[in-house]
Amino acid sequence: MVYVYSDPHYYHKNIIKYTDRPFKDVEEMNSELIKRWNNTVSKEDKVFILGDFGFGNQEQMKEIVSRLNGYIVLIMGNHDRHKTAKWWRECGFFQVSEYPIIYRDFYILSHEPVFMNSHMPYLNIHGHKHHISMDKDYYVNVSVEKTDYKPVSFDELVSGYNMEEE
Repeated sequence: MVYVYSDPHYYHKNIIKYTDRPFKDVEEMNSELIKRWNNTVSKEDKVFILGDFGFGNQEQMKEIVSRLNGYIVLIMGNHDRHKTAKWWRECGFFQVSEYPIIYRDFYILSHEPVFMNSHMPYLNIHGHKHHISMDKDYYVNVSVEKTDYKPVSFDELVSGYNMEEE
C-alpha cells in the first residue's frame, strides 16, 4: 500500500493552538500521531510525507521516524528546509526530495499547492494549507487536519481522480 500525509509538525507546540488540534500538549499530539500512523500503516507500506515533519532536534526526529511503520519518503516543506536533505536522511527517511515530484505520471506530490489550471493534465496532492481546501478539480489537501491525523491510502484518495489511460 501507498499512503500520503502532510504537516504532522512533531514537537511544534504552537501548531496545536494555530490549527485547533484536539491535543492538550506536544507529548499527547506526538503520541497520538504515532499511534494513528501505526494503526494505519504496516511495516511494508510506503508513505509520502508532503512536508513539515517536525520541529525537534535530530535525536528527537530520529526517535519519531524509528517508531513509524513503513518506508517513508519526505518531500520537504517550508519548515523542513531549515535543515538539509542529508540531515533528514540521517533521521531515517528512506528518501528525501527537496522538490515536488510527479508520481504515476499524473499526480504532483508537493508541500505547498502548485499552480494548476484546466490546461494541465495533473492533480496536485499537497499539504501546507492545514484546514483549507482548494479547488477539488485540481487539488487535494492531505494535511493531518483533513485526514483525521493519520496517513490516507493513495489509491482510495485518488479513486475519483484517476485520469490515467486504461
